[in-house]
Amino acid sequence: MLKDWNRMEQPSDEEMESRLKKAKERLQQQQILIMQKKLPVLVLLEGWGAAGKGSVLGKIIKNIDPRFFKVAVMDEPTKEEKRKPFLYRHFVKIPEAGKFVFMDSGWLSEVTKQKVLGELSDEDYKKRIESIKRFERQLTDNGYLLLKFFLQIDEQEHAKRLEKLLSDDNTKWRVSKYDMWQSRHYNKSMDIYEQYLCDTNQSSSPWYIIDAGSKKWAHLQVLEMLVQGIDTALMNSALAVPLLQNAFPLKQIEKLSEVKLDKTMTDKEYDTALDKYQKRLNELHNEIYRKKIPVIIAYEGWDAAGKGGNIKRITEALDPRGYEVHPIASPEPHEKARHYLWRFWNRLPKTGHVAIFDRTWYGRVMVERLEGFCSENEWQRAYVEINEFEKELADWGAVIVKFWVHIDKDTQLARFKERENTPEKRWKITDEDWRNREKWDLYEEAVNEMLKKTNTAYAPWHILESNDKKYARIKALKTVIEAIEEKLDKH
Repeated sequence: MLKDWNRMEQPSDEEMESRLKKAKERLQQQQILIMQKKLPVLVLLEGWGAAGKGSVLGKIIKNIDPRFFKVAVMDEPTKEEKRKPFLYRHFVKIPEAGKFVFMDSGWLSEVTKQKVLGELSDEDYKKRIESIKRFERQLTDNGYLLLKFFLQIDEQEHAKRLEKLLSDDNTKWRVSKYDMWQSRHYNKSMDIYEQYLCDTNQSSSPWYIIDAGSKKWAHLQVLEMLVQGIDTALMNSALAVPLLQNAFPLKQIEKLSEVKLDKTMTDKEYDTALDKYQKRLNELHNEIYRKKIPVIIAYEGWDAAGKGGNIKRITEALDPRGYEVHPIASPEPHEKARHYLWRFWNRLPKTGHVAIFDRTWYGRVMVERLEGFCSENEWQRAYVEINEFEKELADWGAVIVKFWVHIDKDTQLARFKERENTPEKRWKITDEDWRNREKWDLYEEAVNEMLKKTNTAYAPWHILESNDKKYARIKALKTVIEAIEEKLDKH
């Protein structure tokens, strides 16, 4: 792309001024439309050091109400960020609906730098590229406008600008060691930029190469493409997104109606097993912390199935400094205004820590599907998007354990009545629980489809037969232990 790129002819100063004025006026008008249509706009500014990203960015944002944009300067990953998945620090920066986020550098800079310096193997580079392509496609599929600009300058201009910055005590701090390395290895850097741009140039999020030889010309190019991109996105906002075929291997799993719920355990068996498995899980918690292995335990299940008690028996075995339980309720307004997976990316554990989710991202294909909180196209797409999300976590090195806590309809009714008749448990039963119960058959159909389409080899489902809570608790402990031990054997 860079090597066969043909520069556009630079217009005269008079024409540039005229076009800049027109584009600025249009961008000011578009802000209102963006808010009304709830269009989130993510602008990624990449390019050579000293190519003028900061200058262009400063001029663009002058035309936007400061209440409706944020600027994210993506420096080197922090120590804390390095303990999260690669995409974490980028995903959490995405804008709310109706607002802008401008990124000064991003995932291109991070990946190309690691690749050119030999910090990424060819295989790891390929995995990063696949992650990035899925990330960008998920954003555009979910209504984001993603505009990616690469500011290009030639070798002589690059060296000239660095020299000018270094000559002034007030600006020399802006030149990094990597900028100087790039200047000495311009052609090598050009090769990796060329490869990356070709690898990630998608129809839904193409790269725009900007001639950055002149700052005013670079400003006009970015501004006009931004305005054009917004106009196109506003016209296409109502279009449905084509569904993708699942690309990950799935394992067969039985339907809920086929699960036998007659499994029981005596109090004595339970007490003995509980003590044994909690001690073992405690030992494993120390080991995963030492080896920096993250663990994600996801709970879904029927109301009153016993998720809370099940979670309690797991957390009793863990060091409280090394785990967090996330009870997931309806999304807050700022969460609802972003990609539905955003609030789960925000809650991912650090390496060596455990995150337990009481309700999960699967709400998209259950409650949101059945209660009409998202469109059919959105929940149909979610199966593949969730598989991709969990693949990202698995490739990061996480242990993923997913539980469906299962009971029959009669058992649920008995537990609902018990809660109503027990003052200290009455808070647990709500009108919504009764309404959901009336839709049992619809929910069962949705759950069966969810299990079938997301039971992957790297993140399988485990059904906990919970008519007997004691049996389910011990099975959960054993399942978590086995998953961690399997991971440690491979580590």
